[in-house]
Amino acid sequence: MQENDKAGRLQDEEAKKRLQGDLRSNRTEFREMEPSGEDQPEAARDPLALRTGAAPDGMTPRDVELRSEIAQYLGRHLYPTGREEVLDALRAEHAPDRLLDLAARLPADARYSNIQELSEGLGIGTESGKH
Repeated sequence: MQENDKAGRLQDEEAKKRLQGDLRSNRTEFREMEPSGEDQPEAARDPLALRTGAAPDGMTPRDVELRSEIAQYLGRHLYPTGREEVLDALRAEHAPDRLLDLAARLPADARYSNIQELSEGLGIGTESGKH
């Protein structure tokens, strides 16, 4: 198999590890938008604005957005998980208070094996149509 890119597989893996480390350390420069260039229109992204696009049956665009946002803060390594672990992870990642408030309503003894189950526990619509 021939590599077509300029960097080899080892260099790609090293770059990937560096990027993951930077993201885990919560470096804000990766989360902020770049300013518009002189010849470009001013960029303005409202973090609470809904993005347009199709939503699966049983979900609203807001459900999709909310589930995606929570998943970004939690990652995949957390599961299976419960309320306290979710809250700890959200705090560690400096998640917005609205997500912390939402997670605080989870039952104390419930366990979730993935984002789908967690979403159902949070009352977010899911593909199965539960809400």
